[in-house]
Amino acid sequence: MSTDQKLITTPITADFLRGHLDVEETAHGLLPHRLPARARRQIPDDQLAVAEAQPSGVRLAFRTSATTIRLDTLPTKRVYRGFPPPPDGVYDLLVDGRLTAQATVDGGNLRTITDMRTQTAEFTPGPVGTAHFTDLPAGEKDIEIWLPHAEITEVVALRSDAPVEPAPKTGRRVWLHHGSSISHGSNAVFPSTIWPALAASAGDVELINLGFGGSALVDPFTARVMRDTRADLISLKLGLNVVNGDAMRLRAFAPAIHGFLDTIREGHPAIPLLLVSPVLCPTHENTPGPLMPDLSSGTLQFKATGDPVETAAGRLTLTIVRDVLADVVKQRSAEDPNLHYLDGLDLYGESDYEEFPLPDGIHPCPEGQRRIGENFTKRVFANNGPFAITTG
Repeated sequence: MSTDQKLITTPITADFLRGHLDVEETAHGLLPHRLPARARRQIPDDQLAVAEAQPSGVRLAFRTSATTIRLDTLPTKRVYRGFPPPPDGVYDLLVDGRLTAQATVDGGNLRTITDMRTQTAEFTPGPVGTAHFTDLPAGEKDIEIWLPHAEITEVVALRSDAPVEPAPKTGRRVWLHHGSSISHGSNAVFPSTIWPALAASAGDVELINLGFGGSALVDPFTARVMRDTRADLISLKLGLNVVNGDAMRLRAFAPAIHGFLDTIREGHPAIPLLLVSPVLCPTHENTPGPLMPDLSSGTLQFKATGDPVETAAGRLTLTIVRDVLADVVKQRSAEDPNLHYLDGLDLYGESDYEEFPLPDGIHPCPEGQRRIGENFTKRVFANNGPFAITTG
């Protein structure tokens, strides 16, 4: 009898998942979502529809004595026409919190982007594949399998050489975070090394990551989701997508931020709430959007196409956005002492940029992701930071 024939097959239910807000039953299995159905019905474009279905921060959590594990999934992989396909997404397996094994899944569906400006795509269906993990440590253990942060992933079945059961609740504080593609994990190689995952591990919290590539646009439905989601800590990293999407002018931006915070406070009136401004991005520091892809060098780069002169008429840059966000927190903090502000330049600033430049002009490299996670941990979870554990 082959090894696979000896394995126990366990259907995956929602009890096995962490870091998601909804699950959809598909013809193959379960598709984790990071926005619930009522919010998904209000999504205006494919960019956010794809981003929220990519399981950034979502993981399977179970207890077992198995030393061999097979995870059957149906990934949907994204490629850009005219460019080499990116590497397959990685599945990180952690044993008792430590990265122990990694795997990829062959096959799957293919989403080919034919026009980067409009995100027009062609869909080609493909087969279910398997992530193989062998020679795991013996004995009873807690396992997490972090799903690829940039591949839509339908989880089909879990096969193992010993029984598995959903992991018990950890009792750790729940950290609910919302941000842009940098929070989603752009340019990170592994799902457990996106900066929110690194900070969550260091801070000993349970992460729910609402980092949505290109889509942190102060959407009211996202605020309502955060209002209604159980959390002990909340952070918002806002501004970059508003600028590179040229989505708002100054007159609309500040009231929209106030409204976003008002909505969250309806459900979480007193927990620590952190507003984070954009990290350094020379492309947009003093130049408004919209941001456009630039293929002239033969590699994907991004450039800002707005006119700095038009800031006088209310167009936004990152410099302006940081001033607005700091002022919003200053206005509200007298009545909301648990509202805090963090300048994104303290997470990734000039010295970090010199050490780890932005390879495409907008997103940090993997080392930059790690630096942001380290700086967030030091300033937010450690010492007297807003998310530090207090006693007494």
